[in-house]
Amino acid sequence: MSDSVKVIGGGRFSDGYFVTPGVKAAVVSHLRDVHDLHVWAFGDGPLDIPMLWEADQAVVVVDGHLRARQVLLPSTSSPRLDNNSLPVVSFDDGDFVKSIVDPRPERRPLKKYDATNKAASNILMSPMRSAAVSGPMLRAAHANVGRYLATEYVSKLIGLEEFTISHLQGHQTTGHRLRNEAKTSIIALMRGGEPMAFGISDVFPQAMFVHASSADDVKKHHVQGQSNVILVDSVINSGKSVIELIKRVVRLEPNISITVVAGVVQTEAIAEGHLFAKVMRRHGAGLIALRISENKFTGTKTTDTGNRLFNTTRLA
Repeated sequence: MSDSVKVIGGGRFSDGYFVTPGVKAAVVSHLRDVHDLHVWAFGDGPLDIPMLWEADQAVVVVDGHLRARQVLLPSTSSPRLDNNSLPVVSFDDGDFVKSIVDPRPERRPLKKYDATNKAASNILMSPMRSAAVSGPMLRAAHANVGRYLATEYVSKLIGLEEFTISHLQGHQTTGHRLRNEAKTSIIALMRGGEPMAFGISDVFPQAMFVHASSADDVKKHHVQGQSNVILVDSVINSGKSVIELIKRVVRLEPNISITVVAGVVQTEAIAEGHLFAKVMRRHGAGLIALRISENKFTGTKTTDTGNRLFNTTRLA
C-alpha cells in the first residue's frame, strides 16, 4: 500500500509545519467535497476526532457511534472498548482491506420530487411570485405550499404507518400518518423557511418543531433518537445553509433520515457536480420542491423573501 498511499505528517519544529486537528479535518473535507472521494480515516486519539467526523468511514472513534470500529496494533493488544461498543477489525481480513482499496461504489442518485409542471404548482406559486403580496398573506401562501408538499411528497418519500382510529359510525378502522411521525423533527431555516415549515407541521402535528438561524442552533436533543428530520427553506440557491445543517444533523445523529423541503430550488444546485447535490447524495437525503428553476436571480433587500414575508423591506 505504500506505493499508492501518501503520508502527510508533521509535529517536529524542524519539519517547518504542524498538522493540527483542524488541518486533518480540512484535508478530509477537501478530498470528500472537492474531489468527490469516499474517505476512510484512521485515528488513535482525541486529536483525530475532527478528522474522523468529516470522513465517510472512520476507524476507532466517530463521536461514540457504532459505525466506528477499532484495529488492534499489535493484534495482542487489549481492545480500547468492548466489541459491542466498538467492533474489532483486522488488517489481515481480506474483505476489510478490499473494502478500503477497491474503487468506491457509485453514489446513489439524488432522491427528488418536484411539482414544477403540475397545475397545483402554478396556483400555489402565483402569490409567492407576486410583488403585490407580502406580510401575512405571503406567509399564508408559504404555509399552503408547506401543507401541499407535506401531503403529496413528504408522505411519499418517508412513507406512512397505520394506526387505529374511531370511525364516525362507531367502529374501529385504520388511519394513516407519517412513518415515525412522533420521532420526526421539522427544522425551519430562519427567517424564510418558517411559514412553510409551519404548514408542514400542520400536516404532521406530532413532529417536533425547531427554529434554526444557523447550524449551531440545532442541538443534540433536537435530533437524538429521532428517525426523520425535515429541513425547510423557502429558496435554495447554492444550498450552502442547508449543507451546513445536513452536516450538523449527521454529526449529532448519523443514522437519521434527512428530507429537504423548499419552495424553489435552482437547477444548478442539483446538477451532478454541485456540492449541494454531492452532500445530499452522500447522506441519502431526499429533496422536495414546489418548483425547480433555471432563474439564477437571488433576492436582496426589497426582493428578499424574508423581508417580504415579515414586511421588513423598508429596513433593507
